[in-house]
Amino acid sequence: MGRIHLLFKKEEIDEEKMKNNVAVVFDVLLATSTITAGLHFGAKEVIPVHQGEEALKVAEGREQDSFLLVGEYKGKTLDGFHAPQPLPLKDEVRGKSIILSTTNGTVAVRKASNANQVYICSLLNGRAVAERILEKHREKTIILICSGTDGAFCIEDFYGAGYLLDCLSEGGQQVWELTDAAQAALLFYQGNRHRSEEILQKSTVGQRILGRGSETELSFVAQCGLLSIIPYFDGRSIQVS
Repeated sequence: MGRIHLLFKKEEIDEEKMKNNVAVVFDVLLATSTITAGLHFGAKEVIPVHQGEEALKVAEGREQDSFLLVGEYKGKTLDGFHAPQPLPLKDEVRGKSIILSTTNGTVAVRKASNANQVYICSLLNGRAVAERILEKHREKTIILICSGTDGAFCIEDFYGAGYLLDCLSEGGQQVWELTDAAQAALLFYQGNRHRSEEILQKSTVGQRILGRGSETELSFVAQCGLLSIIPYFDGRSIQVS
């Protein structure tokens, strides 16, 4: 029987303990949703970086029309970068590499890179990721990583992890041993199963997004199971499995 742990924020990641395990990273608002949607819209790959300076270095020497710089720091779009929101990127990304810098999600992905496999998960693709885990990793230890924001817990990542856990538990089979943190996420999701958009709207980050007038963006990423994309990080870039 596999075991599932949950980390409440990226700062809890122990890079040594990632080894030999499977990591699933959540940054529902918005990095992992943007990555998933961007790949669905036809991006070649997503290259996660720690900050804008690293993004510019990665872009050096590349043909101008072969990539997009996408990034934010503490919620503000970086100068000269596209905003890391899925829908505005829809018509821009086909065939291109997205070089992505975010305050939380891309940092969490990079910190999880010692894991045997690192999946990128959001509400949009939680069901698809769950199906892959059931298919490939039933006997493994799975570490669910909620990226959080500015070192704090995020309710939307916790809800996203609960959705994945709910998908894993469908059919009633006792396949997994859950830690208390993972069990709490599952119960939270199950008690709020049809309230995804409301949960996102009430979150701290969701309030910021609504304050920018991006209600459509929030409604889009609140859709559970919309996409079948399964992104994974190979240590250099995020691609579709």
